[in-house]
This record gives sequence, C-alpha cells and structure tokens, in this order.
Amino acid sequence: MVALGFAAGCAVPAGREPENLGRNKAAVIGYQQSGDYARDLEKISARATAWIERRAARRIDGERLAVIFDLDETLLSNWPHILEDDFSYISPRWHAWVGQAKATAITPVRETFRASVRAGVAVIVLTGRREYERAVTGRNLRQEEMAGFTRLVLRPDKRAADEVEETNAVFKTAMRKALVAEGWTIVANIGDQDSDLSGGYAERTFKLPNPFYLTE
Repeated sequence: MVALGFAAGCAVPAGREPENLGRNKAAVIGYQQSGDYARDLEKISARATAWIERRAARRIDGERLAVIFDLDETLLSNWPHILEDDFSYISPRWHAWVGQAKATAITPVRETFRASVRAGVAVIVLTGRREYERAVTGRNLRQEEMAGFTRLVLRPDKRAADEVEETNAVFKTAMRKALVAEGWTIVANIGDQDSDLSGGYAERTFKLPNPFYLTE
C-alpha cells in the first residue's frame, strides 16, 4: 500500500454538491459488515480459481506458470486498522500496524492461493509495502497459513523523504514485465485496485472489491 484514503461513489459533476461523507462512510461500513463484501469476494475468487485450474490443466511442457497476488485487501485484511483510523492514511500508524503482523487472511482469496499451489502454479505476491517490511510481511503470511509463495516482491525503501516515486501502477507493471522477461507466464493477476491490474503482462485479471481506499 502506497497511499490510503477514503473513496466512495463516483465523480460528481462540477457545481453539484457531493454525497455526504458521513453517509458514504456508513454505507461502506454497512457493505463490509452485512456480508455483501464477503459474498462479492467469494464470487470473484471462485472465478479466479476456476480459471487457474483450467489453465494449469492445459499447461504446455516447459511453461513456467505464475499467479500474481496483491497483498493488502487481497490476501490480507486490514479492516480493524482502517476502521480505527476512520479511513485515513497516517503513515506512521499504518507502518506500525504492518509491524504488528496482525492482518488476517481474506479466506476466499487464500483458497485461490492454495488452489494455485496445488495446481503447480507459482504464487508471486506483489505488494506496495516496503522492502524493510519483508520479514514482518512474510511472518504475517505464514501466520495466516499462506507460506507457499514462490516470491515476495516489495517496493524499494525510500532513499529520501522528498523523493519523487513512480506510482503503484507503474511499479507493478514494471515488475510483471520483468517476471515475463525471466520466462514466467502470468496466467492471472489478482488485486483490489485498478492500479494492481493495469498495464498488461497477465493473461487474465480479477478485480476484488475495495471501497475503503484508493491507491494509484
């Protein structure tokens, strides 16, 4: 995750009052707590699993198949932190939360992860978290019974506070391009943000719901 901010609804035409922020937040909380969010996750995860299993079954000899998974709000849920901070992104608090390794598995996506491993398809976790968070991130995944990944790819640590960085979309596209250049065939790319999925280098993409924040 590079930036965390509340986002709900669509762009509002110029000169028209936006939807009330408090009502939007209440709607998002209701979506998460009603079971609708979980049901939407299950539907998309099931489609992803079915595709990965079909694609693995028709693998050509020598193909190195891989699935890309985003991490936050894809494999791991940060809902307690999101709710506690009222949908805000406060960098020190976010990184403190990551350091606790308390995020919980998003169960249906974990099942897609496990199905990929069973099918002999490499799992590559591609996240906007920082390189210095590698150990705690790996521990969190193992605690949540997702130890079978082939590779964990994180953003480099910032060299300076005022460093201008590429967007999440640019970073992740470049990483997928590099993986393809290594000889991987990315059969599926799974994430909760458009920026996780844009830029190509995957046979199919699967967009999970996330009305909680927006990452570019």
